[in-house]
Amino acid sequence: MTAQTKNGGLIHKLSIGFFIIINFFWIGVPFLMALLWSLVDPKHPWSYPDMFPKVLSFGRWEQMWETSGLVEALTNSYTIAPLVALFTVILALPTAYAFGRIEFRGKKLAEVVVLLPLIMPGMIIGVFFSSMLISLELSEPFWGIVIGHTVLALPYAIRILSASFNSVPQDLIDASKDLGGSSFTTFRHVFMPMLKPGLLASLIFCLVISIEEFNIAFVLGSPDITTVPTILYSYLGYSFIRPNAAVISLILVIPNVILMLVIERLLKGNYLAESTGKA
Repeated sequence: MTAQTKNGGLIHKLSIGFFIIINFFWIGVPFLMALLWSLVDPKHPWSYPDMFPKVLSFGRWEQMWETSGLVEALTNSYTIAPLVALFTVILALPTAYAFGRIEFRGKKLAEVVVLLPLIMPGMIIGVFFSSMLISLELSEPFWGIVIGHTVLALPYAIRILSASFNSVPQDLIDASKDLGGSSFTTFRHVFMPMLKPGLLASLIFCLVISIEEFNIAFVLGSPDITTVPTILYSYLGYSFIRPNAAVISLILVIPNVILMLVIERLLKGNYLAESTGKA
């Protein structure tokens, strides 16, 4: 074995070790601490100088489920998020097609302008939308949140879908037209198979953004509409209760992680099917 091969193996092991350590402290430790705090029994608080909780139970979970309005918040969050994902992807498609397939003057500037909502603080967007909706006499907070989240998620969907449109080989489009395929046939048999991963990725990103978004939901929805992040804020803000906040945090994070893993698996399966021609 040469010295170069040994060095390469050492660098590979160090990279993996560094990756594991960083992710353990960045993701693993906060998750484990949240899980531990969520299991602290309500009748036996965990405080200094105890190293660990005296009693662990699911009493805090039951208490939060029954008394915090969590059911209503979950219903709102998981009703708003699919609507936001659907509206966002539909609205993003024309712009994404233009960015991905058409060359026009000012395209680079337009791409930058589309990304502006990403650099604006969510609270400012929430205040702006609140003022705009009042001016339009649209007083329904549910649809106000849907519109606000859609605007917030739109840049992500446009970027992902424009990359998907751009990845469609022109040769396949020309071949479809040369064989007499109509615009609809070309879209169905050439564009759609290549766009599926981008569509799925856009949907999941918009779902996660809407479910985890706080500022717009708080400004436009409170006190009539509560979402999971607004309940979490109530336990992290003026009435700081760490175990309750830990329960809400896990309820907020775990479904999103599962959703991401499922979509990641679907995307890998779709990429594999596309690459092998077995879709």
